[in-house]
Amino acid sequence: MNGVLLVNKEKNYTSRDIVNIISKILKTKKVGHTGTLDPIATGVLVVCIGTSTKLVEILTSTYKEYEAEIILGIKTDTGDITGNIISLENSKIDQEEIERVLKNMTKNYEQTVPIYSAIKVNGKKLYEYARNNEKVELPKRLVEIKSLELISDIKYENNKTIFKIKTLVSKGTYIRSLIEDIAYELNTIGTMSNLKRIKQGNFDIKDCYTLEEIENNKFKLISTEEILKDFYTVEVTEKIEKKIINGSILDNNYNQKYIVFKKDKKVLAIYSIYEKDKTKIKPYKMFT
Repeated sequence: MNGVLLVNKEKNYTSRDIVNIISKILKTKKVGHTGTLDPIATGVLVVCIGTSTKLVEILTSTYKEYEAEIILGIKTDTGDITGNIISLENSKIDQEEIERVLKNMTKNYEQTVPIYSAIKVNGKKLYEYARNNEKVELPKRLVEIKSLELISDIKYENNKTIFKIKTLVSKGTYIRSLIEDIAYELNTIGTMSNLKRIKQGNFDIKDCYTLEEIENNKFKLISTEEILKDFYTVEVTEKIEKKIINGSILDNNYNQKYIVFKKDKKVLAIYSIYEKDKTKIKPYKMFT
C-alpha cells in the first residue's frame, strides 16, 4: 500500500501515536508523518505510506496555516496551557492594540526555539535540558509570518484577554513562540490555549479523515503521481528509463530544482541538481 493519507489529528495524541495507530490498522511499518503536532494540537497531519514515505522531506518544506487561541496574562513553562504556570498578571488589551501588533508581526524575524521542543543542542534535545532543570542557550531560527489576523471577538475573563488568530507561517515556525512574541509586543505575557492546523501546503483540513473513519476503512489515499502533479515532469523513453533505474547521473537540460521522471505515467524517480557539477542531475528519490 502506497500513498499519502490526510489525518485530522485529535487532541491528546502525539504525531508518533498517530503513525503507530495507522501502521497497525494498515499492517505496514513504512509509515511517516511530515510535520509534528503537539498533543494539544488538532488538525492536518500528512501521513506517508509505503514508497510514498520518500516524499516526507518534500512535503515537510511547505507553508502551514493555523488557528490558535491566545490567553494574555498567563505564562507557562511549555508555552501552552498544558504546562506549569510560572507567571500571572492582569492583562486587559483592547482590540485596536491587538490588531496593530498582529499587523506588525507579519514579517520575517528570528524566533527563539521553545525549551520544550525536540531540537537538539550539543547532541541533546531541548526538552531533556528542561526536564533535568539544566541551563542551555536556546537557538534562534529565521521564520516567515506570511499572514496573521484576528478571527474572533475579544473576551475578558478574570482580568485575562482571550482571542483567536489565524496565521500562515513558514516551515519551522513555533506557534507557541509566536504567541509569546505577540504578548511581548503587547507589553504583557501570554500562552496558547488551543491550536488547530487547517492547511499544510495544498492539503486542507476539509479533506482529512478522522481515526474512526480510517479504522472503518472510510478513506482514500492520494497517489504519489497526484502529489507530484505540479512538479516539472518528463515522460522518458525506454533507454532513459534503464539509466534512471540504475541511478545514473544525467545531463541537466531542465533548469529545475526537482525533475520528476515518469514512464507510462508512473513515477520512476525524482532527480535534483548535482552540487559537484551543476551541469548534471542525480537521483534524489527513487520509486522503482
